[in-house]
Amino acid sequence: MTAAGDANALGRYLRARRELVQPDDARDTGNRRVPGLRREEVAFLAGISSDYYNRLEQGRDRNPSEQVLRSIARALQLDEEATAYLLEIATRSSPRRRRPHRPEKVGGGIRTLIDSWPLTPAYVHGKYMDVLASNSLAVALSPFNAPGRNGILAAFLEPEMRELHRDWEDMTARVVPYLRSVVGADIEDPRLVEIVGELSLRSERFRTLWARQDVKHKTTGTTLFRHPQVGPLELHYEKLLLPGTDGQTLITYHAQPGSASEERLHLLASMSAPDQAGGTRPATDRTRTPGHPTS
Repeated sequence: MTAAGDANALGRYLRARRELVQPDDARDTGNRRVPGLRREEVAFLAGISSDYYNRLEQGRDRNPSEQVLRSIARALQLDEEATAYLLEIATRSSPRRRRPHRPEKVGGGIRTLIDSWPLTPAYVHGKYMDVLASNSLAVALSPFNAPGRNGILAAFLEPEMRELHRDWEDMTARVVPYLRSVVGADIEDPRLVEIVGELSLRSERFRTLWARQDVKHKTTGTTLFRHPQVGPLELHYEKLLLPGTDGQTLITYHAQPGSASEERLHLLASMSAPDQAGGTRPATDRTRTPGHPTS
């Protein structure tokens, strides 16, 4: 499967979204051989010619107007975020000249801030979900939150993640559209090509989700953990884009006040708190997911 760098990104996106639309609004719904809408049905619903729509999907016309794109978006039942993504990739159909890659760094102020939250797991990831900084409670919550890890690679490739996340199916269904929303039309970036290529080879679930081309920047919600030391946790997460960075995001977790999850999170914090000698208590190492090598 082509991961990124495809010169016909617009056509690929249109085809993927067309196949997901139920043909309830199409003129002819009988004896269908393809999933979703046919090309001519999308053209009819969008009020454009079938020939013109075919040229768009095939990459033979790469300069559609915004009006045409919005009409197609309505035909494909795209929401506001997916429509914005369609407009973006339509104007970025040819690869850009890439700037030299610079290592991502987190400012000292952000590091100090998250380290000052003893009861709030927090970490920062870059544009491609590489973990750049984290506090001790975030690492105690999951060793895959440690700097040097990559969130989406761990989600699909680390067996321990299925044990750690009670909602693994839902979690993985969220993370792929989230990555697309963060990356936007910058699909030819070598780092993205590397990540998507590895996941496509090693994870059937990722291949299925990536092929859908869903785009959703979900910044708040709830996730369920099954922690090996403190038991089940229901935690609310917030994702905050850091201003002045190239897509760096701060992720925090908190429990409902007065809940059992809050009590368990406090217990985990006490297990991972620094001791008087300036290190961490031995229990911190025990919070690593069983079977996972020390980072």
